Amino acid sequence: MRSRKGMLGLIAAVLVALTGVGADTFTGSATAAEPGLVVFAATSTTNAITEIGELYAARTMGRITPSFASSSTLAKQIERGAPVDVYLSANKKWMDYLAQKNLIAKESRFDLLGNRIVLIVPMDSPVQQVKVVPGFSVTGYLGRDGRLSMGDPDHVPAGMYGKKALENLGCWTQVKDRLAPMKDVRAALVLVERGETHLGLVYATDAAISKKVRVVGTFPADSHPPIVYPVAVVSGAKIPEAMQFLVFLRSPEARWVFEKYGFGVR
Repeated sequence: MRSRKGMLGLIAAVLVALTGVGADTFTGSATAAEPGLVVFAATSTTNAITEIGELYAARTMGRITPSFASSSTLAKQIERGAPVDVYLSANKKWMDYLAQKNLIAKESRFDLLGNRIVLIVPMDSPVQQVKVVPGFSVTGYLGRDGRLSMGDPDHVPAGMYGKKALENLGCWTQVKDRLAPMKDVRAALVLVERGETHLGLVYATDAAISKKVRVVGTFPADSHPPIVYPVAVVSGAKIPEAMQFLVFLRSPEARWVFEKYGFGVR
């Protein structure tokens, strides 16, 4: 991983390329980031980004106003002209979508985080372990009328990763008509927390923050594309301030927060 000093130099160079502003302007002062940055981030990063924003403000570097939703919803809002400075996606697809439309500063983009997808059950479920292997019986754990709670596989990254994993394991056909597709991964988590579904597929980081669910199985890393969270400055943003925040996301303090919530920092 790049050191913070090295990353700062890289960001300063990118800043010059994007704006013509010299590196000496990039000071990281408290006033530079005012009146605040709007950060659009995938729902699964809610706890981590909220805490990092608080740290950022505590260091008098500026104020962060985060907005959390599925990566697809946020990308579409950016496309429609929402005033956003930084976008953190839960997969490359939606970042690529914006890049193709020249809606991000492409030179600012980098891969920030990694994650895993897991199967969860309500805390009082009799299911103790699910061996996630090729051909395993998902419906056997759902019961007669139960459904698998997951992000909508048509557009929510966690659901897209989950669908690909189930396809590669030969299990998608048995479960595709037994889904409870949700608007984002946290909504899928809530269904399991309430006992409204017997089984859920969410990110490991979402399962880790809940005291109402248990992880009973983890999908093999090679059963789906790598789970990568890219981040970038949005075109038309407050570029110097946004780049400063990207530097902070690579700082030891931010790394500690991300790892506390179970993310892998790339």
